[in-house]
Amino acid sequence: MSKSATSVRFAAVGDIHVNKDSGGSLRGFFAQASEAADALLLCGDLTDYGTAEEAQVLADELSAVSVPIVAVLGNHDYESGTPQVVVDILTRAGVRVLDGEACEIEGVGIAGVKGFAGGFGRGSLGAWGEPAIKLFVQECQHEVMKLESALAKLRTPRRIALLHYSPIVGTVQGEPVEIFAFLGSSRLEEPLLRYPVDAVFHGHAHRGTVEGKTINGVPVYNVAKPLLQRTRPELPPFRLFELPREPSAPA
Repeated sequence: MSKSATSVRFAAVGDIHVNKDSGGSLRGFFAQASEAADALLLCGDLTDYGTAEEAQVLADELSAVSVPIVAVLGNHDYESGTPQVVVDILTRAGVRVLDGEACEIEGVGIAGVKGFAGGFGRGSLGAWGEPAIKLFVQECQHEVMKLESALAKLRTPRRIALLHYSPIVGTVQGEPVEIFAFLGSSRLEEPLLRYPVDAVFHGHAHRGTVEGKTINGVPVYNVAKPLLQRTRPELPPFRLFELPREPSAPA
């Protein structure tokens, strides 16, 4: 599909969970996403166990993509304790992996961070009691600070936030209530209220809800691939999102 003169298209998907046997199974999917969009956004859990072998399989599959790729890691990408290995392999394949950084694609600013768990609203875990509880909450606060830092760097009129964990409870609805606290944190919503964006994309909640909104009405899309496959079987399992293309400055 040729570029639109009036809009920028993003194909967003998360929770691909590439394993060592995934070679050859995703190239068609990635090529389809690449054809439909001006950029591909990957919302974490790119691999199953975060190994170098899995990351290389993913890098090979992504060779079918001819547009810029921006990604964040997910919890699965940390499982083997070597997330930087995953980042390095994907970076060599041309993927821009964000972890508290920002980048610009076709005039649209993108701020990315993994995020973390902790719960929503009155169900949020407080930093009180045992040191382990305090460390858990501090980890979330650290991710919040990274997201805020990334958003603060953006100077573009149009902005997107890219996460793995959800910043709102709305898009985890459908999962067992008992695990809501492990699917995201409303603390991640706070920077999104201070630095408004046009859309938020995340994954992680495979049985959640495909769309919700922040307190100030910004659309939040759960683009976990298993969720999209189940709820929209007639469509390719990525979310296509368009933003108006900013007019070029006069020469």
